[in-house]
Amino acid sequence: MVRMSDLVRGVVREKPAPAEPAPAKRAAEARPAAPAPPAGVTPVERTRLSAGPLRSVTEVARPAAPAEPEPVHLAAVPPAPAAEVPTESAEALFGELQALLVRVRELIGAGGAFPWPDLARLVDRAAAALERSGELFWIANNPAAPPGVDYLAFHQARVAVLSMRIGADVGYDRPRLVQLGMAGCLIDVGLWQLPEAVLKRLDALSPDEQTQYRSHPRTSAEWIRRWSPPSEVIVEAVLHHHEREQGQGFPQGLAGPAINPDAKILGLVDTYTGLTVPPSARPRLRPHEAIREIVRSKHESFSSPLVKALLSEISVFPPGTLVRLNTGEIGRVVAVNRNHPLRPRVEIVADAKGQRLMTPKTTDLSEAPFLYITGPVAEGAR
Repeated sequence: MVRMSDLVRGVVREKPAPAEPAPAKRAAEARPAAPAPPAGVTPVERTRLSAGPLRSVTEVARPAAPAEPEPVHLAAVPPAPAAEVPTESAEALFGELQALLVRVRELIGAGGAFPWPDLARLVDRAAAALERSGELFWIANNPAAPPGVDYLAFHQARVAVLSMRIGADVGYDRPRLVQLGMAGCLIDVGLWQLPEAVLKRLDALSPDEQTQYRSHPRTSAEWIRRWSPPSEVIVEAVLHHHEREQGQGFPQGLAGPAINPDAKILGLVDTYTGLTVPPSARPRLRPHEAIREIVRSKHESFSSPLVKALLSEISVFPPGTLVRLNTGEIGRVVAVNRNHPLRPRVEIVADAKGQRLMTPKTTDLSEAPFLYITGPVAEGAR
């Protein structure tokens, strides 16, 4: 027998499959063939040619000695698969977001100019990463804060990334996604001015502390205005992110169409992330449990299209979840089938008797009609 905790190794992230690059056409038919590269040529470097996201790439050989690159007409270069665009580490990118937000916290105490260009570039990189694959999304969705991390920096980075994914689902273009992500990074800057003890017991605040807490959307918006943001929409989205559909939110008690659309996405994701990684000692919920809680008890707080968009992304069984199949076998979800959220791809790690498999096997439940999940498995179960 084996403990299920021995089988858990963190969230498994779905990575894009490699694809063959599209060949580039030469700019002029009459140009003589380039000589073969001399000894010492480094590996082929892939260079992004288009300013637009996920467009065309070509191969450029870099000789050992400096040389002028052969000119290429962009119009003659056919589009290449998205997977061929040079990628960066999603984990490192998420860490950069948190590090920048720690700088923002320091600005509140020490003053200085806000790094709007840095934030915009970083959020744009995050938006591009989300277009390429789901890796950054699942890193942000991991319900475990690293030890020693600044909670609010971690929380706001999560809100920014997950909100952009939801925004893309409901039709936001890149500039609007970047604006949404920048607002997500700043929704709780006002909470940095509250005593840390207030955050750690949000479920048991005194009346005065509750008043302090409910003022943080205004305080956050005031700080952002003081920093001269590139768009007033960012300020309004932050100010409204605790407003709710039926007017039961704060600080203004707005309802329905009076609430900024970006704020509605931020409010939903802020609630979800607060349930999965709460700032207080309250037990955290697993992703599918948080979704169930939102659907069960907060359905009047958020619009149905947004809840459906969140559900389609998170899934009932997100990657990393241990599940039991109808055969009794134990598996770990490794990828979500968005068209069949209850039938993900599963890596079977233990047999029906609970014996760990020496060589796990992967099964796509969408292609196995007689296999299905009976429910999640607690990490400490045998």
